[in-house]
Amino acid sequence: MTQIPFIGYHCDGFPPVESALDEPNGLLVAGGDLAPERLIEAYSKGIFPWYEDDQPILWWSPAPRAVLYPAEFTPSRSLKKTLRKQTFKITVDTVFPEVIISCSKPRVSGDGTWITTDMTEAYIKLHQLGYAHSIEAWAGNELVGGLYGICLGSIFFGESMFSTKSDASKVAFCSLVELCNNKGINLVDCQVANPHLASLGAVDIPRTTFKKHLQTLIPDKGAFDRHRGTWSAINK
Repeated sequence: MTQIPFIGYHCDGFPPVESALDEPNGLLVAGGDLAPERLIEAYSKGIFPWYEDDQPILWWSPAPRAVLYPAEFTPSRSLKKTLRKQTFKITVDTVFPEVIISCSKPRVSGDGTWITTDMTEAYIKLHQLGYAHSIEAWAGNELVGGLYGICLGSIFFGESMFSTKSDASKVAFCSLVELCNNKGINLVDCQVANPHLASLGAVDIPRTTFKKHLQTLIPDKGAFDRHRGTWSAINK
């Protein structure tokens, strides 16, 4: 079995993403911690944590990388029909903890349980600091869908979404794209492609292209703060 580096608590930095394994795709390093500064450093380099409760923290940077360009997004005909019905009310950053907890619940497919308690607490802290954001879909007073992620510079790094009513997460995603276009956010990182993301317009790009996007859209530390505190609620 191929070995990967192990970094200690309060690590000094991550190895180059080019050293990530091909199998499993993108596994880069283990260990470290989920402190805000560690997570911000990781995302700015195209690295994200993904592990289960019985594992050390595992950090990933897969190639190719699934992304979506908000300016090029066009909803499907059926999704346009759903949007016209205005079935759901959309809010932003009103119930972030509820969204990430909902995303962490097991689903019929078995996905979702990788969001550990430690990760939930870490991203809630990032939300309190103004870096992590949620989009919420409501049916009346019931939270029925949503997504969350991190915004650095002009990139939104999507983490997870959930839906308890048909199309609720898709409508939330459309609202995210609208918000990105309004705020000059040029790229949505979707991490790894799947049929659901592909149906929303996600495409695979090479690691070299993704790295260029990171360098261009998050050019310096000051850019991290560009959109902090500016996300305001929108209603549909």
